Amino acid sequence: MFTGIIEGLGTVKSVSKLKRKNKVAGADTKMSIHLGQLRKGLKIGNSVSINGACLTIVRLYKGIADFELVDETVKRSCMGLIKPGDKVNIERSLRLGDRLEGHIILGHVDTTGTIEEISTSYTGTKIWIKINDVSVFPSIVPKGSIAVDGISLTLIEVKNQRVSIALIPYTLANTTLGLKSRGDSVNIEIDLIGRYVTNNLPKN
Repeated sequence: MFTGIIEGLGTVKSVSKLKRKNKVAGADTKMSIHLGQLRKGLKIGNSVSINGACLTIVRLYKGIADFELVDETVKRSCMGLIKPGDKVNIERSLRLGDRLEGHIILGHVDTTGTIEEISTSYTGTKIWIKINDVSVFPSIVPKGSIAVDGISLTLIEVKNQRVSIALIPYTLANTTLGLKSRGDSVNIEIDLIGRYVTNNLPKN
């Protein structure tokens, strides 16, 4: 479990398709990421949020962690678009007793979004994202929480399959959102509470 408070940026060292004979439990892709100082306290088997996707460390050496991704993760998220040299958001899993400063995030990406507009002015930066899977849209509400590439953010507007989010300078400087452009894809995880409320509403 995570909170959406990004601890730092990692650098992707390599991405490769696993040969069928080397695939483990359906793993499709191997990704190696340099974690830098965030390697501290981690060990093989630990869960780490990489751009909002919960991945398990399968190898750890000299600050570089290897992760294996199954087909479902690659297809449902933007992880298949990541290439060597890219920066990624890193958050280590929440420990019992830690402060919950964002919102509860599972690291289970629901769908992807496409950045359609970025507006910057002296009052701040605002982005509009199109939610690509319309089926999750009923669970998204104004002033609610959403995870965008693993970042806990608050929604402003929710309409016409688009959402808008205001970003403070700190978020732009310390996450991958500061590197994004119009047309880029992002991972989306809807709020856990909204998900369960929507699923338990009476069906018409």
